Amino acid sequence: MDAPPPVGPRKSSEISFRLFSFVALVLIACAILRSAITTRLDGFTVDEAYHIAAGVSYVRYGDFRINPEQPPLVKLWVGSIISATGFRLSSLRPFSDKADERDFTEEDVYLHNDFNSVQRRARIAMWALNGLLLASFAFAVRRAFGSGVALGTLLFLAIDPTVAAHLPVVMMDLPVSLLIATAVAFSIRAFQRWAWRDLLACSAALGLALAAKHSAPIALIIVALTGAVLALALPVSESGNSRVVRFAKLSVVVIGALVVLWSFYLFRFAESNTGHEVFNRALADKIADVRSPAYRSVLTAMASTHVVPRAYIWGFADTIRAGLEGRVDPITAFGRAYLGTAPAYFFPAMIALKLPIGLGILVLIGLFVFFARRSPPEQYVGLATILAASLFILLILALGSSYGGIRHALPVVVLLSVFGGLAIHITTTSNSRYWKTIVGAALIGAVASAVPVMRPWEYFNEIIGGTKDGYLYFSDEGVDLGQRGRELAEYYHRVLEPAGEVPILEYGPIGDPEKKARRLDWLGRDPKRDEWVASPNFSGTVLIDARFLGKKPFWDSASLRATAPSARFGNLMVFRGTCSCGALLAQGRYEDAIAEIYSEKPDLETAERMLRQSVSLDPSAFFVSIDLGNVCVKRGSREDALRAYSDALQHAPTDPELRRSIEEQIKKVSSEPLDQVPELRDPFLE
Repeated sequence: MDAPPPVGPRKSSEISFRLFSFVALVLIACAILRSAITTRLDGFTVDEAYHIAAGVSYVRYGDFRINPEQPPLVKLWVGSIISATGFRLSSLRPFSDKADERDFTEEDVYLHNDFNSVQRRARIAMWALNGLLLASFAFAVRRAFGSGVALGTLLFLAIDPTVAAHLPVVMMDLPVSLLIATAVAFSIRAFQRWAWRDLLACSAALGLALAAKHSAPIALIIVALTGAVLALALPVSESGNSRVVRFAKLSVVVIGALVVLWSFYLFRFAESNTGHEVFNRALADKIADVRSPAYRSVLTAMASTHVVPRAYIWGFADTIRAGLEGRVDPITAFGRAYLGTAPAYFFPAMIALKLPIGLGILVLIGLFVFFARRSPPEQYVGLATILAASLFILLILALGSSYGGIRHALPVVVLLSVFGGLAIHITTTSNSRYWKTIVGAALIGAVASAVPVMRPWEYFNEIIGGTKDGYLYFSDEGVDLGQRGRELAEYYHRVLEPAGEVPILEYGPIGDPEKKARRLDWLGRDPKRDEWVASPNFSGTVLIDARFLGKKPFWDSASLRATAPSARFGNLMVFRGTCSCGALLAQGRYEDAIAEIYSEKPDLETAERMLRQSVSLDPSAFFVSIDLGNVCVKRGSREDALRAYSDALQHAPTDPELRRSIEEQIKKVSSEPLDQVPELRDPFLE
């Protein structure tokens, strides 16, 4: 089988800048239109209200205390538009951990404003932002590889359902992915020619990436390594810059990126105008939550040197703890149960299963062209850089948590789209009907598989059984993230409310403010009314997110998993009848208890009662016993605290460090005055 011939002068496809710009804008407009049609029924994801209210508070108050776990670029963009078009924002106050902060922001979005209007405006803002970032990425790819590859890359991304799903949502995954890929693409030309135009473009894209999400330091490492390698490897004669000058220019790129990051925090180290710490959890405690001494040392050094704003350090600590070290979050992957981190091959497999098969074929063809050296010689260094960046990000992902699914792997998808664009471009310049047929068939297959799918967030390709069956094998956030709230409310008001039926509601999980805004009633809303629910056997209706049905190390809903749903709305499942629901009821009691513990006015007595109910319904969730022990310590009950921590140790996973922390807490409670014993942090809260 002959490889596609190299692109050569005999059939060059380079087009004018004006024509390229026109075609690129048409492709971006088509991508946005497709996204608008296929996501038009989506509600907010579970994080969007949090981000929107935080963004408005940044704009109104110049205060970055809310949601410091994410940098401000996206929130400021959306917050500026929402604030300018009308939003009722409550006055800031001290917050008692993340749960209290989330309730505060969601109440503003869902209860103090018209949340449907807020969502419409937020979607418009995100289509505009992501459209601009797509255009920037296309121009960066054109700069590195030419117009044909850039337009092929845009076509690839316009077809991909995960991109379509993320285009309108107020989340950081797609913006940071596009910005990381843009910085890498600009670095290719910048570090081969060392011209200021390309260096500054690379620096700006890198700085914007840092301001978009805390995963962007990966891009900083990639760009710095690329610059250092090429500064040493390329002959001085090629650019006229000595190696000393090259490294000086590389330093400017990195420093410039940090300046861009600082600008989004108003060039202020403190998160508020007062200068005092006002986070929902102290930075020192946040750093102490990190298990690795090496990571803690880095974070401490960052805080002492003020190299980046304090809010950024807080969020970076949160990312390291939850993303790299792993959450205590049950994950179903390939039909098996895992805790926090799935197998190392999870993310490559996730990309293979969430990309349409046709797009996957295009990536493989592009890689074949690269390794067969059938692309123009001047592109080889650039393609090698793109591939190395993709592999490096996959390596980092393999070391961390898997709960986010495909959205955490989006930077790799965007980078690999360049190889898809290469396959499209090189085939259009080839005279081989064979390769034209293969690439054409791959494109048609990808379009047929992906574009007609409504609710593309839920998309899985045919390898895993398609969109309908993906939830059977995976439970990460790429399966669902709470967007079926409208269907849930419609079903409740049409079927359950007229019958006076109160369901178990475990979807998203959407928060209480959204449930109230949609005028829902649910088991657990009224603690006194619902106190009778002490048995795992439940007769009634259960509305549940499909991703909660996979095998889990705790709160495992085996009985529901083995039952056919009475109704289904995408990955929102409805079960009616009598079934064993101890896991769901235990989870609901735990969530209600956390709300009581970390509310503006904590109610520890009620929280203790709810935690005991949760443990009695399903003792497998060890962290519930940790919270129960903490509450007992605060209430001065040594024996109850020791019993709770001992139960936590009994059910804890085999992680030596986690078990050691529980054992040390037991020793402290046994021997020290209770008012001097600090609480043991619930790892599920991270």
